[in-house]
Amino acid sequence: MNVFPAIDLYDKKAVRLYKGDYAQMTVYSDDPLSVARDFESKGAKYIHVVDLEGAKAGYPVNLSVVEQIANSTGLFVEVGGGIRNMETVETYFSVGVDRVILGTAAVTDESFLKAALAKYGEKIAVGADVADGKIAIKGWLEKSEYTADSFFQKMQTLGVKTVICTDISKDGAMKGTNLPLYKEMSEKYAMDIVASGGVSTIEDVKALAAMGVYGAIIGKAYYIGAIDLEEAVKEAK
Repeated sequence: MNVFPAIDLYDKKAVRLYKGDYAQMTVYSDDPLSVARDFESKGAKYIHVVDLEGAKAGYPVNLSVVEQIANSTGLFVEVGGGIRNMETVETYFSVGVDRVILGTAAVTDESFLKAALAKYGEKIAVGADVADGKIAIKGWLEKSEYTADSFFQKMQTLGVKTVICTDISKDGAMKGTNLPLYKEMSEKYAMDIVASGGVSTIEDVKALAAMGVYGAIIGKAYYIGAIDLEEAVKEAK
């Protein structure tokens, strides 16, 4: 399993939200690049970056920070948040990003998703943000008509390779991750599933690794010291 330590960007700072609520935001660092370098020094090979302002605005707001991380570390950089058109996809790839994540657009704009997949293939991932069994969109502010299952089925049919699946109810809550959800999805579908939301302890990491999930995102647990990233990387292997 691959470990994806996460940086959520807001106002060029590394922050975390509680259950996706912009009103419950904690700033952890004014220097996201130094955070990314710390990830790398602890053995991480990947980084998961979300432009929280971009998710609301529908275009990149923290592009300069993402570019810095991509060009000043050796990390595999995946980025999401407000990627709604090919121009934005191409902008991110042009600054050195390795994979872009389509969230809202994957739900609301199938023609864009198909075009992105046709052009970039495995460099396109999809974010499946689950709230009460439904897929949430627009920075988790709205729910779509898709159930998690119907959405996963459709993504697999369209040829999506990687899905970042977040249980919003667990995100930032430090109460453990939704192991049954990730077990079910990774067994049912041939896509690479990245577990996100509530990975709170080294036991969560071990459990996800044992069930063969492709990846796990570690956010708040890193920032508050609940998970030792170096240990998590080792356990995931």
